[in-house]
Amino acid sequence: MTLFARGSARAREHFDWPLFLAVVGIAIIGVVNLYSATSPYIDDPRRAGLADMYVQQVYWLVVGGLFGTLAAVVDYRNIERFAYVFYCMGIASLVLVLLLASDIRGSSRWIDLGRFAFQPSEFMKIFVVIAVARKLSDDPRTEAKTLIDLAPAALLFSVPAVLVMFQPDFGTSMIYAACGFTMLALTRLRRSSLVVFVMGLLPVVWSMWHFGLREYQRGRILSFLDPEADRTGTGWHALQSRTAIGNGGLWGEGFREGIQNQFGFLPDQFSDFPFSVFAEDWGFVGCLALLALYAFVCAWAVNIAAMAKDRFGAAVAVGVGAMFFWHTFFNIGMTIGILPVVGITLPLFSYGGSSTLTTLVGFGLLMNVSLRR
Repeated sequence: MTLFARGSARAREHFDWPLFLAVVGIAIIGVVNLYSATSPYIDDPRRAGLADMYVQQVYWLVVGGLFGTLAAVVDYRNIERFAYVFYCMGIASLVLVLLLASDIRGSSRWIDLGRFAFQPSEFMKIFVVIAVARKLSDDPRTEAKTLIDLAPAALLFSVPAVLVMFQPDFGTSMIYAACGFTMLALTRLRRSSLVVFVMGLLPVVWSMWHFGLREYQRGRILSFLDPEADRTGTGWHALQSRTAIGNGGLWGEGFREGIQNQFGFLPDQFSDFPFSVFAEDWGFVGCLALLALYAFVCAWAVNIAAMAKDRFGAAVAVGVGAMFFWHTFFNIGMTIGILPVVGITLPLFSYGGSSTLTTLVGFGLLMNVSLRR
């Protein structure tokens, strides 16, 4: 048997079908939901381009699938060798954003290359995961760590978080921090260091509120605490989202029948609030089924981490699973009103090329670790 044949046989034997089918299922439901979200624009000649978003999303899923396949095929130990190179490239792209990015709706997040624009902060999520995983794998000690021991790994996700805050993009900064801290949870921390860390969060939160957030970002958080205070301003998004979800009831209004979406009351329904569209169309039962798929993928990532053959593979699986989990948690949390609106996408549901590519490359890395478990 040739080397290629042996490799193909091994791939077939260890191919992670549960992960593959769950991701494909979410992606298909996402495209169908995007069609419903943009269907009000079909007969509007002024916004006809928005009606084709679901077709463009299919293209991005195909391209993302190709990149995800590449991420799964290349042995992740080779990726480990170049982890810091990828990270430095990502940092350079974030600096480039601050210099060259186009201003869209008050934020400078995209680099425009003519007909193609990409968001470096999205790709940086993968680079942060593999860089932190590399740092954790370079330290084989098993004893409890101090904050000084973990500082280099924490710096790897803190630097891009600060750079992205200047765009400004508070939501993506939170994703970096949440994923980084989740990966650091793989290590044991001394109790005294844990106490110091918790106490140190208070001045950090105070400084972020007064100096790190823009006025409109603070307004979103305050409107989350009392959305009724400004129903037509900062509280509009949250209130309309909750109304749409409430309209769905138990079984939903039906496909493309949601009043909030079809009559244009729900803002950003194809980017920030696709879950609200889905909830209005399919109701509580449909939401349970969708959340079950998301929960399965997150749990399966932990399972892959537990079976990984080395520390780097385990850390990558935890990092990708954390990225998927926190995106889902923050997005759905803001749509149902338990978290402030921070503009975080719902994986494989929200429209966006950079977001879709990043998510599928992340799943490619998960498949990579699973194939070589």
